[in-house]
Amino acid sequence: MSAITHLYAGVPVTDLEASIDWYTRLFGRDPDFRAGHEILWEIAASATLFIEPDLERAGTGRITLSVTGLGALLDSLAARRIDHEAIETYSTGVRHVKIPDPDGNAIAFAEAPDSV
Repeated sequence: MSAITHLYAGVPVTDLEASIDWYTRLFGRDPDFRAGHEILWEIAASATLFIEPDLERAGTGRITLSVTGLGALLDSLAARRIDHEAIETYSTGVRHVKIPDPDGNAIAFAEAPDSV
């Protein structure tokens, strides 16, 4: 049986240049590389997020990233002009917040209660 060694998650966008700017601010750094029309950020040791122009599917993406230090992360994002929706706290204690990109793709961060 094969083992999964890396995750590549793609987000469809309408305006590639505007999205590069937004995701650069989201991640606090320039993209790691470009492969054709895909712009990629290595967001963890074995996880890469990429954006790509796709007018028909833009706004339908859903990505949730598990984090620690959610409050500090949101403060950092606010300093980079990235807005977020209200923080939800689930019955399990997980805190979850959506940060829609310019196309309305649902980028979210979640923090487990034991990481607070």
